[in-house]
Parts: sequence; C-alpha cells; structure tokens
Amino acid sequence: MADLIRTAQYYKVNIADKSGTLAHMLAPLHDAGANLLAVHAFPRNRRTQVDVVPEDPDAFKDIARRLKWKVQGPKVCFLVDGDDRPGALVDLTGQLSLAKINLTAVTGVTAGQRRFGAILWVKPRDVKKAANVLGVQG
Repeated sequence: MADLIRTAQYYKVNIADKSGTLAHMLAPLHDAGANLLAVHAFPRNRRTQVDVVPEDPDAFKDIARRLKWKVQGPKVCFLVDGDDRPGALVDLTGQLSLAKINLTAVTGVTAGQRRFGAILWVKPRDVKKAANVLGVQG
C-alpha cells in the first residue's frame, strides 16, 4: 500500500512544563468528544508547546474558546499513514530534500500491526510546493 499523505490543520497551545498539565489539557477535549489525529508536545521557553491536530478543527476551536485557551493557528502540517518498512522516513524526507524544501520538524512512529505514521512540518511558504512533491491530493 502506498503512503496516504494529507494536509491537516494544527493548533499550538502553550501549557506549564509540569507533571500532569498535558493530561489536564487533554481531559476536557476527551470529555467533549473531540478526536485528535495527532498530538506533539515538547519544551519551549520554560513551558510546553502542544501541537494538536484535531479531526474536527471547528469543534476544537469551539472547545478551546469555551475553555479560554490561548490558541495559535490554524497552521498546516502533513499527516502520513502507511505500511511500516525500513527507510519510510528516508523516502519522504529525500523527496523534500531533492525539491530543496526544509523540514522544520518531523515525528515518525510505528503504530503496531506494521503501520507507520508521521507528522511533517514545513514553513508556511513551502506547504503548496511540499504538497505537490509528496503527491497530496486536494
């Protein structure tokens, strides 16, 4: 099976860099029935930046507004879903490299049952070009 690559909207939320704050942030999303396609959290400037890729961006924005979260976005990332294989990230990153597109961040994971997934971030000015290189439809 070929990799399925699609664009998705993501939102940035900054939270305290303390034990339990991510769970505290995610709980109300769960309670409201929001499905997240991806979450990537990492330390940034003594806080934690959480990139959230919601299945339904409008529902996420409504929940965030009710919770009075300071949310940045939407921005665009690429979600990859495919069969796990040696070199899966090499294939993707190599295509972008040949096109002179700089990746600003990458997260790759295996998801059991021999599945592979990744999130690719590029600068906003490179989204359209990257989508063409990666063969993203729509």
